[in-house]
Amino acid sequence: MRLYSLSVLYKGDPKVRLLKAAYDVSTFNFFQRSSVQEFMTFTSQLIVERSELGSRASVKEQEYLCHVYVRNDGLAGVVIADNEYPQRVCFTLLDKVLDEFSRQVSKIDWPSGSPATIGYAALDGYLSKYQ
Repeated sequence: MRLYSLSVLYKGDPKVRLLKAAYDVSTFNFFQRSSVQEFMTFTSQLIVERSELGSRASVKEQEYLCHVYVRNDGLAGVVIADNEYPQRVCFTLLDKVLDEFSRQVSKIDWPSGSPATIGYAALDGYLSKYQ
């Protein structure tokens, strides 16, 4: 049972923006880590792009399960885990993270934000706590 990625994204009108993300790629070969992280970022954005507002879904991609929750206000969260990780726990984590994120980060910053400009440091803690 493993969590690999926890991302917060914004589903805007023209495109999906990554606002903040945390990764655990320690189980991968050192030389594969950056490409695995890129794959997870790309997959997260693609899944949010194809999801409706107000929806939850679990999508199988290769040997991973991607759990996505897109709120009605456009804020979205994606957890990438292995097949054994409980789906219910993933959605509980997404609820908690998105609620906390929307309280700490102003809604005005979502459409133009990026991982460098958004000040929200709790993702790494949640990723290791739920590991």
